[in-house]
Parts: sequence; structure tokens; C-alpha cells
Amino acid sequence: MERHDRKLGLLSAMPLGLILVLSFLAPLVVVAVFSVMPAKVFTLAHMPDFSAYSVFFERGYYKSLLWSLAMALIATLALFLVCWPLAFGMAKVFGRFTLVLTVAVVMSLFVSENIRLFGWVLTLMKGGLFEGYFRSLTGIGFDSPLYNTGIIIFGLVYVYLPFMLFPLAQGISMVPDDTRQAAADLGASRWQILCQVELPLAAPGIMVGSLLTFVLAAGALAESKILGGQAVIVIADDIETAFTFGQNWPLGAALSMVLIVIIGGLALFGVSRIDLDAIMGRKR
Repeated sequence: MERHDRKLGLLSAMPLGLILVLSFLAPLVVVAVFSVMPAKVFTLAHMPDFSAYSVFFERGYYKSLLWSLAMALIATLALFLVCWPLAFGMAKVFGRFTLVLTVAVVMSLFVSENIRLFGWVLTLMKGGLFEGYFRSLTGIGFDSPLYNTGIIIFGLVYVYLPFMLFPLAQGISMVPDDTRQAAADLGASRWQILCQVELPLAAPGIMVGSLLTFVLAAGALAESKILGGQAVIVIADDIETAFTFGQNWPLGAALSMVLIVIIGGLALFGVSRIDLDAIMGRKR
């Protein structure tokens, strides 16, 4: 019976699986093939040429990649620290207020990311809301915090907060209250309960939230352009430039493949350590 159900489920999922293969894998294959084409060509009717990958090191594109990965990592760690107490409150403390908070966070996703970031530009720019109001009160102005690495990381934290918050809340909700209370009854401190009970049991939610935020932040572009003023050139900016202004599709494809391989490898490594049955509530 179980084998029959499994076969029926496989047949039912086949049409959707075929659509996903065609819509997801086919573009990746095209990008991969273009990445081994000679420079400045726009068709696949050429012999393979790996010169685009050598340019990645010769022209220092690896620096943009390292900047993107480093800022994504810092933003992910900052999001975990910011979201943990809030997610804990949503899962264990707030009760009905959790719905209000969830709706408020989700509503922010209904507004374009670029519009929200431009709102911060108007707020933080020289003569903007903060500086202008402070000057009107004290007569003293201050330099704009825009156009540096720190404000780019702030933008990543601001934009991708929901992608860490909700998986983290789901992971914390998987921690039984009885387990925490038993640890406290046995004399465990609050720090010991956090490190030895809550973090290990909430690990699936932590991993999902970290993967989502890191993957999205590593490929982010708007934060660097709008808030950072391209003070730091990220790999997504180099990819866009290669495909558009540079008119060098093989280079853009090669840069894309490098980013895809690194991010994909990290994602597969993380997913292999996630208990999806526990997250979906199928484990009893």
C-alpha cells in the first residue's frame, strides 16, 4: 500500500516537476553554455572557450564576489541576533499579538524594495528628514551616513528581515515548553537552556532562515546602488554591467556561474542537514 501511494504521488508530481525542470534548469544550462563561449558573442554557435573564467581572476572580479559574500554573512549574523528575541516572542510570548506583528511585517513586502530603500535615502541624506530636523532643533548638522559599507549591510538587514524572522519563529515553535521547563528544574541557567536546548532544537528554522537571507543577500544589488552609491562594487553589479553596458554575455554568464556554484553548494550543504519532516510536521 505504501509503495502504491508513493508511486501515485510520483506520477501526480511529474507534470509540475517537468515544468520546474524546463523553467528552472533550462535557463541555467543556457547560462552555463554561454559561460564557455568566446568573448563578445551572442550565439552558441562557437567552439567552447574558457577565457571568461580566466578574466574573473585577471580583472579582479573575485574581489566583488568576496565583498558580496562577506556582507551577506555579516547581514545574516546581524539578522539572527536581531530576529531571535522577536521570533521567540512570536512563538512563545505574544499570543494573539503575533498575528498583528506578522501582518505588519508581511505588509512591508507589498511595497517595492527600491521604493523602501529610496525612502531611507530621503531620510538619511544630507538635509533629509533626520539631519534637517536635528539641525532645526540644535542648529548643528551632521554628515550623511549614506554611501559606505555599513549602510549597505543595514539595507540588507532591513530588506531581508522577514526571510529570517519567520523561519526562526517556526524553528523556535518546535522547541517543547516541557523541555525548557525540565532543564530549568534541573538547575540549568538561562544561558545553558539557550545553548543546549533551544538552539539545537530550533536548528532547522535557524538553518532555513540563514540560507534564505544569505543566498538573497549575496546576490543583492539595489542596496549597493541606492544606499551605498556603489561605494562597494558587488558581484551582482559586475554581472549586470557585463550583460548590459559591456555587451559581454560570456563574461556575465561566467560570473553568474561562479556565484551560482558557490551559493548552490552552500545551500545544498545546509539543506542536507535540515530535518524537513520535522519542519513540515510530518514526524511523529
